[in-house]
Amino acid sequence: MYERRSRLNSRQQAELIKFFVAGATARAAGEIAGVNRNIATSYFMRLRRLIAMHLPSYRLSGEVEADESYFGGVRKGKRGRENSGFRITEAQREFYTAIIPNARTETLMPIIEERVEADSIVYTDMFRAYNALDVGDFHHHRIDHSRLFAKQGNHVNERENFWNQAKRYLRKFIGIKPEHFYWFLKECEWRFNGGNHKELLTQLNSWVKEAKH
Repeated sequence: MYERRSRLNSRQQAELIKFFVAGATARAAGEIAGVNRNIATSYFMRLRRLIAMHLPSYRLSGEVEADESYFGGVRKGKRGRENSGFRITEAQREFYTAIIPNARTETLMPIIEERVEADSIVYTDMFRAYNALDVGDFHHHRIDHSRLFAKQGNHVNERENFWNQAKRYLRKFIGIKPEHFYWFLKECEWRFNGGNHKELLTQLNSWVKEAKH
């Protein structure tokens, strides 16, 4: 089904997959591979959907960090941002991300409860939406960034901060439609969890091959 919908030959698909893994934009990849920009853009989106479909659904445990971030410009006429992201990170550096409509307790807690094993240690900043963790099934530790960047060897803003790197990566696309943001965010999650470029390429090629059958 995946192959029948494609107007690309095998060589073009292989080239686009390599450019995708390398972090090129669809426009640049299409120009180099000799593929129409719209076709390359459509193929890249299909790769993102394929990646999201294959991301593992495991629960995190042990020492876990939780934080949220905002993407995009300020909405006209109201406070807020175009997209909000929520991240949970295991000590072993496994990331899980989700799009959230707001950063309220009733939004964040169900995600944490679904994705984090009970009795885990959860590190957060001082944001009051995390107050419910104090009376939940987790061991909650707060980090006051205004007074202390790191505590007991753990910190929410890691040395290689996920949000900063994700935003730098997404900035090159010069605007992402809100309805497509989920796929781009899951691509970032995959890139951070999946290893080096060679490992990512091997994994993505195997998923594409599997989807053709």
